[in-house]
Amino acid sequence: MLKGRVLEQSNALPFTFTFLSETSVHFRVMVDTDVHACLCGPLPLHDDLKEMLDSNKDALKLEAMKRIVAMIARGKNASDLFPAVVKNVACKNIEVKKLVYVYLVRYAEEQQDLALLSISTFQRGLKDPNQLIRASALRVLSSIRVTIIVPIMMLAIKEAASDMSPYVRKTAAHAIPKLYSLDPEQKDQLIEVIEKLLADKTTLVAGSVVMAFEEVCPERIDLIHKNYRKLCNLLIDVEEWGQVVIINMLTRYARTQFLNPNINESLLEEGGGGDKTFYCSDEDEDEDEEKEKQAEVSALAKRKPYVMDPDHRLLLRNTKPLLQSRNAAVVMAVAQLYFHLAPKAEVGVIAKALVRLLRSHSEVQFVVLQNVATMTIKRRGMFEPYLKSFYIRSTDPTQIKILKLEVLTNLANETNISTILREFQTYIKSMDKDFVAATIQAIGRCATNIGEVRDTCLNGLVQLLSNRDELVVAESVVVIKKLLQMQPEKHSDIIKHMAKLTDNIQVPMARASILWLIGEYCEHVPKIAPDVLRKMAKSFTNEEDIVKLQIINLAAKLYLTNSKQTKLLTQYVLNLAKYDQNYDIRDRARFIRQLIVPTEKSGALSKYAKKLFLALKPAPVLESPFKDRDHFQLGSLSHLLNAKAGGYQELPDWPESAPDPSVRNVEVPEWTKCSSREKRKEKKVEKPFYSDSEGESGPTESADSGEFDDGSESVSVSVESGSPSDSEESEESSESDEDEEEEEKEKKKKKKEIKQMQASESRARSKPDVSFQTIAPSSALKNYELLHRITGEGLSVEYCFSRQAFSPDANMVAVQMHFTNNATSDTKNLHIEDVKLQSGMRVKEFAEIELLPAGEATTAVMGVDFCDSTQAANFQLCTHTRKFFVSIQPPVGELMRPVFLTENEFKKEQSQLMGMNEISENLTLDAKCRNEHAIVQRVTTAANLSRVPCGSDKECRFAGKTVTSGSLVLATVATKDEGAAQLTVNCEKMVIGTMLVKDLLLALTQ
Repeated sequence: MLKGRVLEQSNALPFTFTFLSETSVHFRVMVDTDVHACLCGPLPLHDDLKEMLDSNKDALKLEAMKRIVAMIARGKNASDLFPAVVKNVACKNIEVKKLVYVYLVRYAEEQQDLALLSISTFQRGLKDPNQLIRASALRVLSSIRVTIIVPIMMLAIKEAASDMSPYVRKTAAHAIPKLYSLDPEQKDQLIEVIEKLLADKTTLVAGSVVMAFEEVCPERIDLIHKNYRKLCNLLIDVEEWGQVVIINMLTRYARTQFLNPNINESLLEEGGGGDKTFYCSDEDEDEDEEKEKQAEVSALAKRKPYVMDPDHRLLLRNTKPLLQSRNAAVVMAVAQLYFHLAPKAEVGVIAKALVRLLRSHSEVQFVVLQNVATMTIKRRGMFEPYLKSFYIRSTDPTQIKILKLEVLTNLANETNISTILREFQTYIKSMDKDFVAATIQAIGRCATNIGEVRDTCLNGLVQLLSNRDELVVAESVVVIKKLLQMQPEKHSDIIKHMAKLTDNIQVPMARASILWLIGEYCEHVPKIAPDVLRKMAKSFTNEEDIVKLQIINLAAKLYLTNSKQTKLLTQYVLNLAKYDQNYDIRDRARFIRQLIVPTEKSGALSKYAKKLFLALKPAPVLESPFKDRDHFQLGSLSHLLNAKAGGYQELPDWPESAPDPSVRNVEVPEWTKCSSREKRKEKKVEKPFYSDSEGESGPTESADSGEFDDGSESVSVSVESGSPSDSEESEESSESDEDEEEEEKEKKKKKKEIKQMQASESRARSKPDVSFQTIAPSSALKNYELLHRITGEGLSVEYCFSRQAFSPDANMVAVQMHFTNNATSDTKNLHIEDVKLQSGMRVKEFAEIELLPAGEATTAVMGVDFCDSTQAANFQLCTHTRKFFVSIQPPVGELMRPVFLTENEFKKEQSQLMGMNEISENLTLDAKCRNEHAIVQRVTTAANLSRVPCGSDKECRFAGKTVTSGSLVLATVATKDEGAAQLTVNCEKMVIGTMLVKDLLLALTQ
C-alpha cells in the first residue's frame, strides 16, 4: 500500500481515494473543506481548533491560538471559538495566555455574557508577575462594556495607575476614556487618576495620559500647570502619536496662559519706516491728521513692550527639532503650533518642513496643501522661496493639482506673476478638464489681485475663446465676465466677440454669462444687443432655466434703453415665459411685465425701473475659498472639512493680560541635614564634590523650580576619631570655620570689584572730553546657526556679530562667519548669490573661499547694512554643487556700536531725548543680577553699549549709537530695594528704543 504525504493546511481535511485494479493503491490527500462540504455535507466549523484548545498539550494550544489570531488578522470571524478560548485564560503558558488576551480584547465586547463568567480570572491576571499579562487583563476588563462591572474597572485602573511597570500605567491611561464613555458619572474619580498619571515622569505614559485628559476633562487646565515644563522637556522622547496629542493640547494651553507675541506688531510696523511721519509734517498737512498721528505715537510709546514668557519660549524651543520628524502628523502638529503661537519672525521655520512633506503620499500631500493654502493667505512671504515646490506634476491627482493651484495663486505678486502665468499657460493644455477649469479661475484671481497683469490675463482668456474644447471656452467666458465688470468701457470689442459665441457655446453657465454681459453693457454694443435678443427669443423654449432667466433680463434692459427695436421682442419673450413649466421663470416674467410695461394699475415702482435694472453693479471680489478657514485650528478635521466636526475644541483667544506664571513653578523638597554617622560614611565620596572651586560658585539652579538657598552647609572631610559626640562637635566647629572663611572670601572679592570699578572710572574721568568717541566692545559674543550640518550635507556654518568696525564701510555691521566641513569630501567655491534685501539694505559679500578641505574649518567676514532695522538679510550660500537658502536676522542690540560719554555729556544728551523718545519700565531683577557687575555684564551682552561713568552706586548708565544713522542710544538701570529696578531707554528712533527695552528686560529678569 502506497500512501501520499499529508499536507498541512488550515482549512483542509484528510480524504482517501481507493482505486481497485490489480493492486489496490490508496492515496491519502488533503481536500479543501468546501470540496468536502459538496461531497459529504458540512462539518462543524473550526472543529479541529476546538479540539486543539481542549488538549492538555501547550504546544497544540499555542498552535491553535496562532491560527486563530491569524484568522482575526485576515478579517475572518472567529467569535464562535470564544468559549473554547476563554477557558485557556488560566493557562500557565505565558505565550498562550498572551494570545488568549489578544483574542479576548477583540471579542469581549461582542460576547459580554461569556466574558463576565471569567471576570474573576481577569482580576487574577491583574496580579500576575508578568507586566504584559497585567496590562492585557486590564485591557480585556475595560473592553467589557457592561455597567455592572464599573466599580471593578475603577478599582483595577486605580491599582494599575500605581503599578511599577510604565507599560501597565500606560494601559491604565488608555482604559480611562473607555470607563468614562461607559459611565460619565465616574469623572471626578477618573480626574484624580489622571492627575496622578500626569505627574509620571516616564515618556511611555506621557502621551497616553494627555490623551485621556483631552477625552475626559480638557477644561481642567489647572492640572497641566505643574506638569507643563515636564511635558515640554519630555516631548522629544515621547512616542510619535503621543507627541501629536501633547503638542495639540499644549497649543490650546499656551493660548490661554501667554500673551500674543505679535500684539505690538502693527504699531511697530507703523513706526518702523516712518520717522518722517512721526517727526516731520508737510506744509499742507491737515491739523487733524497731525493730531491723529501724534495720538498713535503716544499710544505706541505708552504701550508696554512685549516680553515673551520663558515658558512660552521653552515650548517653541523644544518643539522645533520635531520638524525633522519622520511622522507627517508630528511635523503638521508642530507647524500649527508655530503658526498659532510663535512670533511672526519665527514662523518661517516651518515652511521647509512642510515642503518636505510634499514628497510623501498623495493623502499626506492633500492635508498639508490644505493647511499651506490657509497659511499663504496671511503669511505669504513664508513660502515664496519655495515657489517651485508647488509646481504641478503630470502624475499628481486632480485634487492635489487644484490645491497647488490655490497655493500658487496665493503666492502670486508683482515679482513672480510672470513666472506663474507661464506655468498656468502650460496647465491649460492638460487633458484634465477639471484642472483646466481651475487654472482659468486662478488666472482670473491673479488678474483681479494684481492690476498690472489684468490686461495680459484678459487677452489670454480671450484667446481661449477659440479653443476647441467647449468646457474651456465656457469657463473662460465666466471668468472674463467677472474681469470685464472692473473696466467695461475699455473692452467693448471683447463684449462683441463674446456675443458672436452665442451660436456655438452650449454650456448653460457660459451662455447665461454672455447674455448678462450684453444686457449689463448694452450701451457699448447698441447694434448687436437687439440681434442677440432676436436669436435668443427663437430658441427660448429649448434653453436651460438659467439661460431663460438671463434672456428675460436682457429683454427688460433693452426695452428700457432701446424700446423702438425691442418692444415686440420683449413682449414675445415675456409671453413665452408666462407659460413656462418652471415657476421661477413664470414669476420673473410676471414681475418684470408689471415693472417695465406701465399700465393704469402700475404702482409707483415702475417709475424707478431704469434705476433698478441699470444700476451700477459692484465688481465681484474673487477670493480664496480658504480665506475663512483660519478660525479653525490648523491640522484639525474641522479645518480640512471647513465645518465644525464632532468633538472639535475651539482654539482659545489670547488673554488681554498675562495670567500668573508662578502657577507653573514646582516646589522642590528642601535639603535635610545628614546625621554624623551618614556623613562619616560618605566623606570619601563627597570630598571632590565640595572642592574649593565649586564651593565659591554656590548652589546650582534647577531647570524647573528656581533656586536653592545659599546657606547650604558644606561637609567636613577631616579624618576623625573618638566618640560620636566628639565627632559631631568637631564637625560643627569645622563647618562654622568654613562659613567664616567663605564670607571673608566674598568680602574680598566685592572689595576687589569695587576697586577695579573706581580705577576704571578715575581713568575715564582723567581722559580728555571727546564727545561720541567710539570704543571697542568688551562683552562675550553669541554664536548663531546659519546652516546645520545635516541640511548643508556636511557643511555647517555659524555666525556672530563681531562688534568690530567693518573696515570697507563704517555703516555696515560686521558679521563673522565660521565654516566647518564635516563631510568626507572637499567643499569648493564657497560664495554668496541671489541676495534678497529690504529697500535700503546693503551687503558686502566675503571673498570667495576656493577650497575647504574635509574636516577643516575657516572664517570669513561680511558686512551688512541693516538700515537700523531687524529685517533679515536673505541670500543663497553656494558651493560648487549646491545652493542653500539662509538668512541673517540681527538682534536690535547688534545694530549699534558703543560710544564714550562723560557723565555730564550723558545727562545733557538725555535731557534732549525726553517725551516720546524716552521709554521707562519697572522690573524685578533676577536673583543673580542684584549687583552692579552682573547688571553691566547682562546689559552689554544683550546690546553693544559701553558703560558711562556714574557717581551713584545705584545707577548704571550705558551709551551707544546706531550703526547706519548714528542715532544716539542711552540706557539707564536704576536699582531700588528688594531687587526692584527701573529701566529707561532714550533714543530718537522710537522703534529701536522699544525693541531694545524688550531685549534688556528679558536679559535682566531671567
